Amino acid sequence: MRRDGGGGHEDDGAPGSVVTPSAEFPPLAEDEVGALRRIGEQWCAGDGCPPGPPELPVDPSLRRHRAAPVPSWFGRLAPIAMFEVGDPGELVATEPANVPGSRLGRSLTRIRRGLLGPPLTSAAVLYERMRKLVALPVLSSDLLSSVAYGPEAMLAVLVLAGSGALGLSLPLAAVLAVLMVAVGLSYRQTVVAYPHGAGSYVVATDNLGVRPGLAAAAGLMVDYVLTVAVSVAAGVSAVTSAMPGLARFTVPLGVLIIAVLLAGNLRGVRAAGNLFVWPTYVFVLAIAAVLVVGYVRAGARGFEPVPPPAVSGAEGLGLLLVLRAFASGAVSMTGIEAVSNAVPAFRPPEWRNARTTLGWMIGMLVVLFVGLTVLIHLDGLAPKPDVTLLSQLARVTFPTGPWYGLVQAATALILLLAANTAFNGFPRLLFFMARAGHAPRRFLHMGDRLAFSDGLVALSVAAGVVFVAFRGHTQALIPLYAVGVFLAFTLSQIGMVVHWRRRRNPGWRRRAGVNAVGAVLSGLVLVTAAFTKFAAGAWVVIVAVPLLVLLSLTIHRHYRTLQRSLALHPSPDSRRRRPAVAPAPLLGAEERGAPAEAQELPQQVRHLVVVPVARLNRASLRALAYAVSLGQPTLAVHIAPEDPEADLFREQWEAWGDHVRLEIIVSPYRAVIGPLAHYLEALHVSAPDVLLTVIVPEVVVRRRWHRPLHSRAEQRLRRALQALPGVVVTSLPVHLAD
Repeated sequence: MRRDGGGGHEDDGAPGSVVTPSAEFPPLAEDEVGALRRIGEQWCAGDGCPPGPPELPVDPSLRRHRAAPVPSWFGRLAPIAMFEVGDPGELVATEPANVPGSRLGRSLTRIRRGLLGPPLTSAAVLYERMRKLVALPVLSSDLLSSVAYGPEAMLAVLVLAGSGALGLSLPLAAVLAVLMVAVGLSYRQTVVAYPHGAGSYVVATDNLGVRPGLAAAAGLMVDYVLTVAVSVAAGVSAVTSAMPGLARFTVPLGVLIIAVLLAGNLRGVRAAGNLFVWPTYVFVLAIAAVLVVGYVRAGARGFEPVPPPAVSGAEGLGLLLVLRAFASGAVSMTGIEAVSNAVPAFRPPEWRNARTTLGWMIGMLVVLFVGLTVLIHLDGLAPKPDVTLLSQLARVTFPTGPWYGLVQAATALILLLAANTAFNGFPRLLFFMARAGHAPRRFLHMGDRLAFSDGLVALSVAAGVVFVAFRGHTQALIPLYAVGVFLAFTLSQIGMVVHWRRRRNPGWRRRAGVNAVGAVLSGLVLVTAAFTKFAAGAWVVIVAVPLLVLLSLTIHRHYRTLQRSLALHPSPDSRRRRPAVAPAPLLGAEERGAPAEAQELPQQVRHLVVVPVARLNRASLRALAYAVSLGQPTLAVHIAPEDPEADLFREQWEAWGDHVRLEIIVSPYRAVIGPLAHYLEALHVSAPDVLLTVIVPEVVVRRRWHRPLHSRAEQRLRRALQALPGVVVTSLPVHLAD
């Protein structure tokens, strides 16, 4: 890391810090580059290497035959015309290539394009950023919408001691306001210390260790899933409060809303931001109108509180009940961490814009939460089972006219869309975990709209299951809420204290003090919530967090085994040089011309061996060695999502020795199988008499549950090439020891 001397802004200069499509391509360590050079030196026989790669029977740059394109097996676009020459030794796919499928599959693809929009190039990631006016509503929708049910959750516990206990909401709201400010200031410091984005998982892992980091991540994953379920449940509850006839459709409505949120977020960060901007601002204006009119009415009567309706106490008023109410009200803080996770989604300077946005979020949260709690007390309102407190307050504030309906509509809309904060945070959390090997690597991949599609789908499925299991009851879900998020808060703030103590930059004591206060207050809420809500459902989270940690460690152990198996470390006896294999002589023109599938005699067969190389490791080098050992012309192909990865791979290839002709295809839409299939078809069109043998390294796992942790690209490539004549796909298995 590079740090400035002032201790304010720090720049994590580690490769892959910024979220780009190339994050799936990790750079090699120095020892791996050295091993790669040694392997390359041992590639040739004692007589020395040939001056360059052997001549190929076709032009891999596809500059020939452009005048007469032929129809494509894979679409209407002529295969050669699909590629244009970029940098030397590099092709660029001119448009996304869809893998062919059935008629139903093509119809579903067209529907998907209509819903989600056309693919975006990798370069568009720079423009898929949010300005502050967009980021504020997108990332604060969960935080600000929680004021619609946070005060009610607190009062619903206090009313168990009778209407006389409702007055305790004022001091509890004051304490919660202090907690909000303390945690908010702590996360502002996290944004500055980790300007490339780091939530509780990264901070805790970096400063406390792997297991505390995974515990924070598990708590956040539970929180994000519950955020979607609770937000949708509260939104549906707001709708059914205004229209009781829809109450029997609570579950189908909730599932439909989750599906709509998924579709909106799959369209990309900017498109989702434009979709969810106005509901948040409308909700803030609606609540501000309620507060202004409500306090004017209260001032007209001298701010004299209206006595609440008489409610008999079901429990005695004691410390335990007060702590339960405090923990229930603390759910209004969920979503504070969203900004620290989403720093890369801001426009430059990212960390400064994120810090400003977080400051506005905290200020608005405190004003709305405290303002609503005090106004509810002044108007003498108490929780009711069939009508939300905010609905009661809006009815009292606007007894006539359309304003009540507008407030309810704005509340329902923001609650339904508040889950969008989780749709921003959950996939990015999985991205950071996958980058460290604690989650399946498929969560590193950006979809064709530059959104983390797999993470979005995983969140939607998990939230839908929880929503259906609890049948959309908000009060049944809230007891599960606080434990996970405050576990993450506490570990993150403790990690920041360690962070400042280690660096000891100017002003570190003040910064560590702010984070220490946040850690203590968050820890108190965590212990209180776990203790007071254990029987009410918090035990589910307490059990789920260790299980998720165990699952993450198991996934990491598998990837570590994979890394050891594929690492570049030549054995001592491999230093002995072996005789070179002379390339097979090319056939003369008179022996050419027979289509690949019509070649029946050995002397008619002309070979080209193609080896797709994703990264240089033992698996790919073994595939290249196998291909060259066949004594046939060999071509290596690398698919890169953008030029930086292409340049990095070319450097590694040259370090290895450039023993095989390399062709790099830049796929700015991040598709791999489609461009590769089109490129192979283009090679076949260029020379139909050449038999293409595609050698794909395939990782073979011993345990069935390990299979979802791998992309299985070789199987998808084999399916894509089934319709193309003259192509043979050969899998070269690489078996893992465990």
